[in-house]
Amino acid sequence: MSDARAREASRRRQTGETDVSVAFNLDGEGACDIESGVPFLDHMLHLFAVHGRFDLSVRANGDTEIDDHHTVEDIAIVLGGCLLEALGDKRGIRRYGNAFVPMDETLAQVVVDVSNRPHLEYRAAYPSRETGRFQTELVHEFLAKLAAEGRIALHVIVHYGRNTHHMIEAVFKALGRALNEAASREPGRTDVPSTKGLL
Repeated sequence: MSDARAREASRRRQTGETDVSVAFNLDGEGACDIESGVPFLDHMLHLFAVHGRFDLSVRANGDTEIDDHHTVEDIAIVLGGCLLEALGDKRGIRRYGNAFVPMDETLAQVVVDVSNRPHLEYRAAYPSRETGRFQTELVHEFLAKLAAEGRIALHVIVHYGRNTHHMIEAVFKALGRALNEAASREPGRTDVPSTKGLL
């Protein structure tokens, strides 16, 4: 490894709506300790961490008696900030990642550019507006805030599927795998992967 610096970060965000703490390690083993107060999101974050081989700890208390929006949004904000910090100067990384993940009848694709130019392209049409009590529109909110705070270009495409749970699950698995590839170190590379010399 060209840089011995630990690629990890911990952050906390407290507002009148939520109290969120996240610890994130890019070079982990998929160890998880997640209690967000939003059970479906806990499940998705567990999948993200395991398939990305990230160590992830999340503790959140939010106004879920209203709905899950603020908690989901703020976790993404804090996780994105941790990702940005953990990536450091981005020397030696691959920068780009692409993952296709099937989940039974579903196929999802996530493509990542660790570009320092935040952007989300999101193409998914779910059969239902909720899975359990989780509102599917919150997947977009989570990904948009993660991309913005992590300063990544994130393209998410659910090519097809019939089961809403399967479709979202495939997205989070693909997100972990694509981000793992993008953040991984390219053998022999010590520079920043950009003709600008800066990301």
